[in-house]
Amino acid sequence: MDDPYHNNVNQQMTEGGDYTYTQDGGGQDGYPYQTDYPPQDEDAASDATEGADDDDQMYEGEYQGVPHPDEIKEARRAARIEARRKARMATQQEEEEENLPEQYETIMEDCGHGRFQWMLFFVLGLALMADGVDGFVVGFVLPSAEKDMCISNADKGLLGLLVYVAMMVGALVWGGLSDKMGRRKCLIYVLAIDLIFSFLSCFAQGYGFFLFFRFCSGFGIGGSIPIVYTYFTEFLQMDKRGEHLSWLCMFWMLGGLYASFTAWGIIPHYGWGFAIGSEFQMHSWRLFILVCLFPALAALVGVVFMPESPRFLLENARHDEAWMILRQVHDTNWKAKGEPERVFTVTNIKTPQTQEDEFIEIQSDTGTAFQRWTVRHMTMLQQVMANVMSLSAPELRLQGLFLVIIWFCMAFSYHGLGVWFPDMIKYMQYEEYESKVRVFHRERVERFHFNFSLVNQIHREGEYVHDKFANIEIKSVKFENSLFENCYFEDIKSTNTFFENCTIKNTVFYNTDLWQEKFKNCRMENTTFLHPKKGCHLNFQEENDIVIYMVSFLGSLAVLPGNIISALFMDKIGRIRIIGGSMLASSACTFLLLLSFSQGAVICWQCLFYAVSVAAWNGLEVISVELYPSSKRGTAFGILNGICKFAAIIASFIFAAFIGITKIIPIFLAFAALVCGGLVALKLPETREKILS
Repeated sequence: MDDPYHNNVNQQMTEGGDYTYTQDGGGQDGYPYQTDYPPQDEDAASDATEGADDDDQMYEGEYQGVPHPDEIKEARRAARIEARRKARMATQQEEEEENLPEQYETIMEDCGHGRFQWMLFFVLGLALMADGVDGFVVGFVLPSAEKDMCISNADKGLLGLLVYVAMMVGALVWGGLSDKMGRRKCLIYVLAIDLIFSFLSCFAQGYGFFLFFRFCSGFGIGGSIPIVYTYFTEFLQMDKRGEHLSWLCMFWMLGGLYASFTAWGIIPHYGWGFAIGSEFQMHSWRLFILVCLFPALAALVGVVFMPESPRFLLENARHDEAWMILRQVHDTNWKAKGEPERVFTVTNIKTPQTQEDEFIEIQSDTGTAFQRWTVRHMTMLQQVMANVMSLSAPELRLQGLFLVIIWFCMAFSYHGLGVWFPDMIKYMQYEEYESKVRVFHRERVERFHFNFSLVNQIHREGEYVHDKFANIEIKSVKFENSLFENCYFEDIKSTNTFFENCTIKNTVFYNTDLWQEKFKNCRMENTTFLHPKKGCHLNFQEENDIVIYMVSFLGSLAVLPGNIISALFMDKIGRIRIIGGSMLASSACTFLLLLSFSQGAVICWQCLFYAVSVAAWNGLEVISVELYPSSKRGTAFGILNGICKFAAIIASFIFAAFIGITKIIPIFLAFAALVCGGLVALKLPETREKILS
């Protein structure tokens, strides 16, 4: 029997693979087909029978877990829509990221350069000055601190090493955090940490606590340089950046002058200290550390009243806050210029898109404050690390490598010679002192009262019988193979004094600082030590040579001409010529060090080297903040400054090792590093007309 459906309807396939139906007859017996019925959408669903139960209709592939064709089509359509949406967002973000630098530069030009920038200039300058002061503190207090706290030579070297390591770590950490937490907030943390632990180090009586407090202080202040330059750069328009960042560098010089001058005026004055009982001693070198806190304290107070960088806020899609700060800058500058009627006309600032999950927090009722804190900071750490890794992108890799080489070469030569100059002066003083030593051979002194100081002497095979040594100072004296019999020592202060292979009989030491370490291979018979002076004791006349303070003061003052010249010409001749020319000229100055045959000559060449090389430092710091985009600027500068500290650590050990051995190797190393860095600097792109990206 024929199927009525096939009698009335023919099924045909088109080229596209779709089916069309035609009716053979229009009788009432078959299934009527209305040719004018409107075509349904591709994804529209219709039931075979009106009113049929949906649960009874089941796709046969459902048993095997095969998706329904309608579901596949819907998923593909959703994927296409999402892809188009992401493409539109990416295009829009690229346009906004391209437009933001130009728009921000236009806004800063409209705000002008005036009172606000100068207020920020002095506040950030004080922060930079605090970093400069900290660079000198350890070197100035170490001669006194090593005697006051009985620091050995090995521990003395450990102190200088750990402070630089702390500053290196601080630069890396705080530079990265400033790109995520904000310039202002990180700078407040940096200065607060430095203040707290520097203050505690003033009162630390033990070497372990003093070392720990100075390490923490270095970790704090180590982050100041990357933050300060990044912070100030983002408030400057293009034609003001080079000049005013160079002027800002002068505050590091002022920090050196401040530290040298206060050390010269405070540390040699023993009477300026005080004591609380026998356990707590506040000598003048501790008071010097306290006075060195003033720049950091003033900077901290000033930063509290400064706003966050609007460029940082825009990079993090905080449009309203940035707009308010930019209006504040605009109004402050134009009111100071006598035009208060000028209105801030910017109404819309394009901001790049940011990830919605930038900071993940636990908002559920079960989440504790500790959990939220942990998630927030772990997420921030991941973002900082991602920012560090992004610096290896192809467009940043080559210029980053060039900057690393230049920073390392400059720091290696500058800090290496910075260690070599004062150590060379000390060595020359020592040689001069040794040349004046008086030698006494086989002298016999009997029943004599030594009531005068013994200085720079060597006594060999002497005999001292029934002699009295009372209320005197014995400085740089050595007794070799001598006999002391029935002698009496009272109230003796000794420095660099030793007894070697001596025989000491029936002798009394009363209230002296001559302890066991002073006697080497000595034979003692019936010898008594009464009320010995325990611990280490300061001799301020011997430990505080004003020549060292004068050398540091003149070295800091010598950079003033170089700072002025670099500031005036930074925007005129460009950063690259400043850096390359200064480093190559500094390399030529190193050969003059071969003519350093006196202390005066060393001081003269030191001042010349510092005066010429400071221009390279200024140019290097300016170009480092201009080459990197705002979202990575603090991270990149922190890494470069950390490399600078690493190079300083290496150089201090290498250059100090050749003191008293040869001048040629340190001078050649400094020359080679400066030439290498200067030539590489010529490969960097010029940035004086570059808008901050």
